[in-house]
Amino acid sequence: MEDPLDALRSLMASHSPPLHALVVPSEDNHQSEYVSARDKRRAFVSGFTGSAGLALITMNEALLWTDGRYFLQATQQLTDRWKLMRIGEDPSVEIWIADNLPSDAIVGIDPWCVSVETAQRWEQAFLKKKQKLFQLSSNLVDEVWKDRPSADILPVTIHPLKFSGRTVAEKLKDLRKKLKVEKANAIIVTALDEVAWLYNVRGNDVAYNPVVHAYAVVTSESAFFYVDKRKISSEVFCFMDENGIEIREYSTVDSDVSLLASGRLKYSSDTRDSQSDVQKAGKVDSHVTGNVDNTVEEKKHNMIWIDPSSCSLALYSKLMPDRVFMQQSPLALAKAIKNPTELDGLRMAHIRDGAAVVQFLVWLDNQMQEIYGASGYFYESEGTHKRKHLDSMKLTEVSVSDKLEGFRAKQENFKGLSFPTISSVGPNAAVIHYSPESNTCAELDANSIYLFDSGAQYLDGTTDITRTVHLGKPSSHEKSCFTAVLQGHIALDTAKFPNGTTGHALDILARIPLWKDGLDYRHGTGHGIGSYLNVHEGPHLISFKPHARNVPLQASMTVTDEPGYYEDGNFGIRLENVLIVKEASTKFNFGEKGYLAFEHITWAPYQKKLMDLTLLMPEEIEWVNSYHAECRKVLAPYLNEQEMEWLKKATEPIHGSA
Repeated sequence: MEDPLDALRSLMASHSPPLHALVVPSEDNHQSEYVSARDKRRAFVSGFTGSAGLALITMNEALLWTDGRYFLQATQQLTDRWKLMRIGEDPSVEIWIADNLPSDAIVGIDPWCVSVETAQRWEQAFLKKKQKLFQLSSNLVDEVWKDRPSADILPVTIHPLKFSGRTVAEKLKDLRKKLKVEKANAIIVTALDEVAWLYNVRGNDVAYNPVVHAYAVVTSESAFFYVDKRKISSEVFCFMDENGIEIREYSTVDSDVSLLASGRLKYSSDTRDSQSDVQKAGKVDSHVTGNVDNTVEEKKHNMIWIDPSSCSLALYSKLMPDRVFMQQSPLALAKAIKNPTELDGLRMAHIRDGAAVVQFLVWLDNQMQEIYGASGYFYESEGTHKRKHLDSMKLTEVSVSDKLEGFRAKQENFKGLSFPTISSVGPNAAVIHYSPESNTCAELDANSIYLFDSGAQYLDGTTDITRTVHLGKPSSHEKSCFTAVLQGHIALDTAKFPNGTTGHALDILARIPLWKDGLDYRHGTGHGIGSYLNVHEGPHLISFKPHARNVPLQASMTVTDEPGYYEDGNFGIRLENVLIVKEASTKFNFGEKGYLAFEHITWAPYQKKLMDLTLLMPEEIEWVNSYHAECRKVLAPYLNEQEMEWLKKATEPIHGSA
């Protein structure tokens, strides 16, 4: 197969004007983190399959930017025609372009796949050499991607009130109040999970994320849902109609945003939009204020709200800059603060999910002893480590992750996995977002650490859990590293902090035990999690990254607690629970701010034989014993007698060394 680089460079050279560079980002038209198969353009051109990254192709060079989770994976997947650019260590893409491309260089982008925020940052960097960001009329990658997957027509479903906890009418009412406060008369909702949450719908357009490719436009009087109408059943049509939402074709969002910009967007029942209206409205240019007959006062109250991080440059270009209110979508925070129904659903989903994880651990423990003669989950003896069966019986990273999925699939309300399971042995566990493939994955090894990071989508909640185990005899170094990760995990879990605290301030708590030994990890410590929605959910996070300063944690938010340590070529360790932010009771209340704490809702044991008990403080030992006692209690109704016996043994109290 021809390398896409050559075909793309040919198109760049023949383009009018010729392109000095082409940007191929990871994102789709909605700036999604996870995208459908047909939107994985960056993976197609570069061969790098991680979820985060950006490719830049010039006539002589090909560069791939990604973050610390993927450094190792990228070095393994990129050919020698590509250069890896490490985010946080190497210059950013816009700085590299400004420094390395000639004056007046033309940089091609698909304006649908680049956010307003990103485009404006790049344009600012290009000013000094008069380099130009050029909006292409078609995506060049699509022109060379001959076997690009087609779009699946999968149905939109209604997310029932017993799981969503709030009606669409209530959500629209709250949204319109926020529009009024900001003197905006409309909002364009572009993030897929926000559209799904606002309209209480779900879909299957993106693997592992129960979302539908759709936009929403909400004005002070009307609401629109832009979606491929072939996905809409009569039930969904009636549901939308009852909520005063008009369904329009996905492809018409472009022309409708132009109509919205000129005040001509109407319900079809009010006035049928004629083709001429659309054409006239389409002439509104982002650089021309136009002759719209509005007084200054009316303009002030006639703003259109967009989220610059999720709204594409293509849609923004249909608006008039002086009538755009650019701020984070009000739905991001509204969605992140879970209502009581969502919180109860998440708690229940995590209990059933924990039961599936325990069933998997029981099975894995037995299989490793049976097939490989491993000492198993509880014992540290060397074991025979000799195969007891023919080579035809073996466990691989993929076969065991499939087994884990099977245990989950038997649980009530299961709808699928929430991301591809990270099932990794030994050196593969050091690849932070490792994704095993059936034809290349490793066989399990009783002498190596096994890390599995996995989760599921249930109708009542989304789960994400990581555990690290050793089925043979761990080294003292592996034990001390595991213990440091566990200590950081506990330190964050037990934190109390005043209202107004951001995840940026808390991130250090999970790292201090590692830092004491000169260890660290290259990823954030926690992300929000959806309610039968995306497994990664903002706007808050617990991270060293600067944008973790933007949003304080609030009661009823969810966030993960997942420190780790990764030794390239050797092993990786991560422990992860999902937490709910709750109000804390404290002896004092300095500054009358009120204090917050965490409630953990993930249930599965930590392997005691990987702990170095001489390093644990008495309060840490008490935390482990308390957590394990609670595990037994909450999981008991979901386990059979043999599984319960195993769990009792796995959660017997530990005692510090005298």
